[in-house]
Amino acid sequence: MKQVLLIILAIISFLPACKNPRQTTSISKKVTANPSELNGAWQLDYISGITTPFEGLYPNKKPQIIFDVANSRISGNTGCNNFSGPVSIDGSKISFSQPLTLTKMFCPGEGETVFLETLKKINLWAVTDTSTLNLIMGDVAMMRFRKVK
Repeated sequence: MKQVLLIILAIISFLPACKNPRQTTSISKKVTANPSELNGAWQLDYISGITTPFEGLYPNKKPQIIFDVANSRISGNTGCNNFSGPVSIDGSKISFSQPLTLTKMFCPGEGETVFLETLKKINLWAVTDTSTLNLIMGDVAMMRFRKVK
């Protein structure tokens, strides 16, 4: 019995060393630095750092962002109000730091505020396939969008 226990402990301690490093998926390994892939409309389907369920933040309409890379412009909808403004793109770096023009409808809940505040924190982007856009702060994907067809 003691030998079986020692063998099990030896196997358990050996397994972490056998872990294949290629099994971990990192957004940074799949970064696409061709800004033209951003062009078009993208609909939000995930936002990080919220305590309210996603569907509770955006019960009627999911936020959407539309990129016009040639003119360094974005437009879209926060789930309530429409917005437009400049965007700065340099390779995989992106900045939404310039003020956006925003319509002024009353928006119940926190969805619009969460969307706009998170957007200000973004500094990188990655298209991980042709239909998924991740907006990243540091090395954390804060927002995920799906391409609108």
